[in-house]
Amino acid sequence: MEISFSYFWQQLLSNPALFVTILLTLGVIFVNGWTDAPNAIATCVSTRCLGVKKAIWMSAVFNFLGVFIMTQINSSVASTISNMVDFGTDTRSALIALCAALFSIVIYSVTASVFGIPTSESHSLIAGLTGSAIAIQGGIDGVNMDEWVKVLYGLVLSLILGFLTGWAVCKIITLICQGMDRRKTNFFFKNAQIFGAAAMSFMHGAQDGQKFIGVLFLAIAFSNGQNNVTGMVIPIWLMLLCSFVMGSGTSVGGEKIIKSVGMDMVKLEKYQGFSADLAGALCLLYSSVFGIPVSTTHTKTSAIMGVGAVKRLSAINFNIVKDMMLTWVFTFPGCGLISFIMAKIFMNII
Repeated sequence: MEISFSYFWQQLLSNPALFVTILLTLGVIFVNGWTDAPNAIATCVSTRCLGVKKAIWMSAVFNFLGVFIMTQINSSVASTISNMVDFGTDTRSALIALCAALFSIVIYSVTASVFGIPTSESHSLIAGLTGSAIAIQGGIDGVNMDEWVKVLYGLVLSLILGFLTGWAVCKIITLICQGMDRRKTNFFFKNAQIFGAAAMSFMHGAQDGQKFIGVLFLAIAFSNGQNNVTGMVIPIWLMLLCSFVMGSGTSVGGEKIIKSVGMDMVKLEKYQGFSADLAGALCLLYSSVFGIPVSTTHTKTSAIMGVGAVKRLSAINFNIVKDMMLTWVFTFPGCGLISFIMAKIFMNII
């Protein structure tokens, strides 16, 4: 079943809970474009291949294209998010709990971004949905472990595969370019890195855009009295809406995040920046094809660490890495607990 925009609009106007949920979802998508998308262009800016403003606008365009194009080709990530938790058969309460989860994600993400700390929107989303599902179901029955286990796969992929791919790509490029004229290679990699940043932005849109499309799908299903998204088809207008909002969020910028990821973690040369972008994009492509939700922040920063390790481990600023890891560790319990509490409050007062 495909939901038409006119039908969706009628439901939106007649169902206040759906209206608030959709508004919050679009808010989270906007925040994702604002806080997570800058990771895709951080290395490109730090190596001075592009200025901050130009890089942000390029990222906005390719985030838009990534959501729109990849969702039409393969929407398995959206399916994983939609089926990861079980909100029960009471669709009214389910919609309220979903609303609480999204409200919690916005609070958590904005607070982290104010302090310039890279926060994983993917983990915030997963933690928020899980916390609210546990609240409404009264226990672990609210979690579909067959789908949730893909989150654990994603942690391994984004950290280990990101590091190893970054190391391997950079090592291969170093061997190929050994003995070449440095000025000529710098000119090549300056342009190549712009391509790499565009690819990274495209795959960020493909990964994170699908996650939020999955949430929007859940909200629409609940408003129709369905407790799952079985048989529903993602309409093109929904892809366009998500991609536009994410692109708009990216255009707002995120210069603090760019500095933290691209400049403070490890000092990069142009060929290293290209290696990190290419490695990150390859990891995200693999994950998207197999429906594994991963953190774009984890993937990109792990790739940067792998690139830095080719030269020497001391090239990596481990204090920055430690701060980021602590933030990621706190995301699951922190955002999950906030979501659990907010879901309980929302269900008691609405």
